[in-house]
Amino acid sequence: MLASGTWGLGENLNKFLTPKEIRENIGALVSKGISINPKEGNPPPRLFETPSGLINSIGLENPGIKEFKKTYLPKLKSYKVPIIVNLHGEKIEDFIELAEELKEEKIAGLELNISCPNVKKGGLAFSSDPKTVLELVKEMRKIWGNFLAVKLSPMGPVYEIAKICEKAEADAIVVANTYPALAVLNIKPLKILQGGLSGPAIKPLTLRLVYEISKKIKIPVIGCGGIISGKDALEYLLCGAKAFQIGTANLIDPRSALKIIKELKDLKNGLCS
Repeated sequence: MLASGTWGLGENLNKFLTPKEIRENIGALVSKGISINPKEGNPPPRLFETPSGLINSIGLENPGIKEFKKTYLPKLKSYKVPIIVNLHGEKIEDFIELAEELKEEKIAGLELNISCPNVKKGGLAFSSDPKTVLELVKEMRKIWGNFLAVKLSPMGPVYEIAKICEKAEADAIVVANTYPALAVLNIKPLKILQGGLSGPAIKPLTLRLVYEISKKIKIPVIGCGGIISGKDALEYLLCGAKAFQIGTANLIDPRSALKIIKELKDLKNGLCS
């Protein structure tokens, strides 16, 4: 799968991948996070390269659900691969409203971003509050009968949250979102960038989470974190993931998915020969 936030909303996808390449190689397209109302995101700079990684502080920029449905979703559907829409909200009611907006659309499923701050809990991230996550997934399950995944934060009570998602009848969990990080952009005067760290630097950390969580729950775990090669993908699968998403790799090379799939197939053939 192409991970949320790393390939836009499909505006330029066909400049790098043909429709045939997308159909034959991509398991699903996960949209960038969609909110009820449009968000401009943070002012630049919003990206900072680190050794083997990338800090992003995009700020959940998106056109809002109405414009997404009108302008972007028809183009995504034209690729004829499963579309999973990533949702984020400031309270449980936001997620429910977004799901209601998408109930009549022919999409494969939803991915809930629970790393967002919950304004009803004083800005505490959903992922820090197991009780709220339980309520969120249960309420979403009442109105959404198709595939429902929850994208976990790598911080906080991760294992407890994973078990709660299973208890609330989520279909899968995505492990994991980016890691909170900080970069010093300028020393004097001091200027910093706070955001989420992704890329190869986080792979060992997320791989361990996938390995441990997959032993604790029965629903599928989707690995996401630092995959830039077929070997990386294979390691996630061997450590318990049933599928994987690539994110930062798309920013390095928009055709990286094709390379990763080819390398994975070559490795599989080598292991079986």
